[in-house]
Amino acid sequence: MFAPIRGFTSVQRTPEADLRLGTVLAFVAGAANAGGFLAVGQYTSHMTGIVSSVADNLVLGQLSLVVAGLGAFLAFLLGAMTTAWTVNWGMRRQLRSAYGLPLMLESLLLLVFGLFGAAISQQVAILLPATVILLCFIMGLQNAVITKISRATIRTTHVTGLVTDLGIELGKLLYVNQRAGAAPVLADRRRLHVHIRLIIAFFGGGVAGALGFKAFGYISTVPLAIALLLLVLRPALDDWRRLHAN
Repeated sequence: MFAPIRGFTSVQRTPEADLRLGTVLAFVAGAANAGGFLAVGQYTSHMTGIVSSVADNLVLGQLSLVVAGLGAFLAFLLGAMTTAWTVNWGMRRQLRSAYGLPLMLESLLLLVFGLFGAAISQQVAILLPATVILLCFIMGLQNAVITKISRATIRTTHVTGLVTDLGIELGKLLYVNQRAGAAPVLADRRRLHVHIRLIIAFFGGGVAGALGFKAFGYISTVPLAIALLLLVLRPALDDWRRLHAN
């Protein structure tokens, strides 16, 4: 059952495996980001906007908003740090699921958000800030996973960077090489494919996340949690059997 997706989080990586995993994670990030916006009124993967808002609110004297922004920033940062901790911990122990451990944690957190998020509508003042923190942590956790796995060649929540890189490659593709004897300007067509695919996956996830939240509410994140769990389940079971066999 799990054989087709076994290689998604395998420790032995190929560029194709990285792209497959990145595509899935970009879709999940888009869905969680869009659904999260409908839930809390804020995009939780957009650290540029959050840092800018902290600066604006500091100048305007909105100290409560400054604290909220700093909390979101630190949550994203802590999520990325947690990925580094868990992956390195797993690699030191030669776990086949080392790269999947952060995704397992993300799956559990999305499950918590999906099953208990409805309580936000009843306790907005208390739970809304906590939900923003949770979603920012999830975004930092996930973006660091594929960044670490692909050695920073693929990111799944940082669409600004993807669009920038896409623009660079399109500029090379459309450049007219007229000067004889000069090295030609050539686009990296694989990078073009990667950036276009990830942007489409993020956008598709955003549409699915918004439609799902609009139709079903918080519970719409449960399929995302299950999808992430399936990616890591097989190597995690392999590690479980190996550890109990010793």
